[in-house]
Amino acid sequence: MENRRGKIIVSKAGGTAGAGSKTYKLTLPSSWVSALGLTNRQNVVLSFDGEAITVRPVQSMKQYLEYRRSQKHEMLIIKYYNATELCTLIYADQTAKDLMAENYTDRLLKTAFGNKPYPTWQDLESFLEERCVPRQRDGLNAYLNALGLEEYEPLDIVRKTKGRMAEDDQWLEVEMAK
Repeated sequence: MENRRGKIIVSKAGGTAGAGSKTYKLTLPSSWVSALGLTNRQNVVLSFDGEAITVRPVQSMKQYLEYRRSQKHEMLIIKYYNATELCTLIYADQTAKDLMAENYTDRLLKTAFGNKPYPTWQDLESFLEERCVPRQRDGLNAYLNALGLEEYEPLDIVRKTKGRMAEDDQWLEVEMAK
């Protein structure tokens, strides 16, 4: 990892921004921009984890999966269905704890993450847990034993149950990316 010292340029926001609004700009070294392949692109994905900001090129689902596999990351492919309709395709990078999702329906209630275009790993964990029996359910240990599981792990439960719930037609298919 290469580190450099930089400066943030602060200026007043224009247009319809509120009084006292500011914009912040940061200059990036050209070698970094070239290494990311961003020299001819304008659009990037910005991520903030509470401590650091990550800049990466906008990628298609296929590019995301191919790049992560080339880095030898452990990848999951999760398909979220409503009956027979594929509603959301998720590529989950278990190594980097990162994911990319694409919706195939306009019905937001039938998608894994609603209208959130860049879901986080925490969003995925919450979604998987929503498709499981609650952690506080009475008789949980007996349920886990019936599934052949020793502990409450939403991904493992979903693999066994396909995330099926009595009250809806949604279900999941989980596989390792090859």
